[in-house]
Amino acid sequence: MSGVAYAVVRDDPPTVYAAESIDVLQRLLALEVVARSVPTDLEAKARARMGKALLDERWADAVVEWIDTTGTAIDVYTQLHVYSEDDLPSDLIGAQLQFAPLFRD
Repeated sequence: MSGVAYAVVRDDPPTVYAAESIDVLQRLLALEVVARSVPTDLEAKARARMGKALLDERWADAVVEWIDTTGTAIDVYTQLHVYSEDDLPSDLIGAQLQFAPLFRD
């Protein structure tokens, strides 16, 4: 079973980002959320702190500064399992279902 790291930016509407690891997810959020912010929507000092963190490759610091500045929450999840056919083979589901709580008397 493989997995992904993902984040939900609690904007309106929410946006979901997924990546193969938390490290890649931090870079993704830095690029797609922080760096794409409209400069005039941000206070100058906060914008400077975000810019410095990005240039220093401190991705998580830039994201935290963005959250603090905008007030928009980002929920980050480090591991979401991605199930495959190997994990849930269709020919075994019937046998597995009979032991599920729903079918207990």
